[in-house]
Amino acid sequence: MATGYGLKGRAAVVTGSTSGIGQALARALAAEGVNVVLNGFGDAGQIEKDRAALAEAAGVSVLYHGADMTKPAEIADMLAYAKARFGRVDILVNNAGVQHVAPIEDFPIEKWDQIIAINLSSAFHTIRAAVPIMKAAGQGRIVNIASAHGLVASPFKAAYVAAKHGVLGLTKTVALEVAEHGVTCNAICPGYVKTPLVEHQIADQSKARGMTPDEVMREVILAAQPTKKFVEFDQLAGLMLYLVSDQGASVNGAALSIDGGWTAA
Repeated sequence: MATGYGLKGRAAVVTGSTSGIGQALARALAAEGVNVVLNGFGDAGQIEKDRAALAEAAGVSVLYHGADMTKPAEIADMLAYAKARFGRVDILVNNAGVQHVAPIEDFPIEKWDQIIAINLSSAFHTIRAAVPIMKAAGQGRIVNIASAHGLVASPFKAAYVAAKHGVLGLTKTVALEVAEHGVTCNAICPGYVKTPLVEHQIADQSKARGMTPDEVMREVILAAQPTKKFVEFDQLAGLMLYLVSDQGASVNGAALSIDGGWTAA
């Protein structure tokens, strides 16, 4: 087992980790010897299969908590569960997120409320519960998965853009509050990553526009990314592992872009 980041024996909670980015980050942590609490929605049988497979492959304890990210009490219970089972919570990765696209005048109110709750407020609730644990231990790492949309806007994504901008403000505030307690709080701002959600978007856009999937990827999905390449899961994982390791101890309150140059313009 590779333990180049010195993380063996630490404990992490990763929200939205039953698929996509969150799942990749949880796997990367487990591969470094970190015990992990997974969280997210999906088929219960598949979640259990993935949990057991990761635990066996990495040789660590991998647990699952089904907290609904719109429910503060369930979020608090998840952090308490992690502390009770592992005796510590060293790493918190806030990744859970949803999306809805619509013009502002047609944007459903319930979708606004849902996106703000899951993409922004849930991070407040997890951090609120994790910080006392980390302060008591004298060390901890919080990584919020924001987005290039935390730095720039796109039309028809009012709730998502507002929430991700809010995540950056939350990140900076928490960083200042915990700086003298051995705790850091940073945000990663990815461009487009080829998640299952994005793959579905490519298929839908291909049908709607009469374009090939490759044309959709280059001319629609990746139009804003100068490299015209998706951000890879292992690239995100590498940045996260640096931030949660002792090597990243002096990085605090940062919004780190990993977007192929999207926000450079």
